[in-house]
Amino acid sequence: MIRRLLTRPVTWVVVAVLGIGGAGALYWFQPWRLFTDTVVADALSTVSSPPSDAPSPSAPSTPSASARVVSPVVIAEGTFVTHEHDTSGTARIVRNPDGSHQLELAGLDTSDGPDLRVWLSDQGVTTGTAGWHVFDDGEYAELGKLKGNRGDQVYRVADGVDPEVFRSVSIWCKRFAVSFGAAELSEVRS
Repeated sequence: MIRRLLTRPVTWVVVAVLGIGGAGALYWFQPWRLFTDTVVADALSTVSSPPSDAPSPSAPSTPSASARVVSPVVIAEGTFVTHEHDTSGTARIVRNPDGSHQLELAGLDTSDGPDLRVWLSDQGVTTGTAGWHVFDDGEYAELGKLKGNRGDQVYRVADGVDPEVFRSVSIWCKRFAVSFGAAELSEVRS
């Protein structure tokens, strides 16, 4: 009888520890996100190619040069590759007529996940597991939380962020420090 009384509290402690551990694991990993989708339908810019006489994106703009830009212009673009999760779509940096920049993700398709962010990074894109963890090794600019794991999305690039410094875009899982997918940005020339 004494032995049975002693094992009951131990059993409840074990059950409580397993329950708390299980709840913590569910919160941390959020496995249901593998089965959820959030579709975003932001309006993408109607863009043109940079005119051949337009200043380079890194050149200081003059009133006469900026007056020639009357529509948004794609200055860099790339296609997503898969890292931790299957990811596809394209990314492009757009210079607006007012001189501001935005990142546009077109046709993004990736897994949902906990704490996903959109990063510009100075790191190159490597396929396979070698490319999963490199984007926080150098300079990066976080443009915000990922709005959704599918669809077209637009992220404003802050005024103090020079898009010329960055070579890639990553869908970055901040919680696990891993890239879901990334796109190498190549300068667009006319």
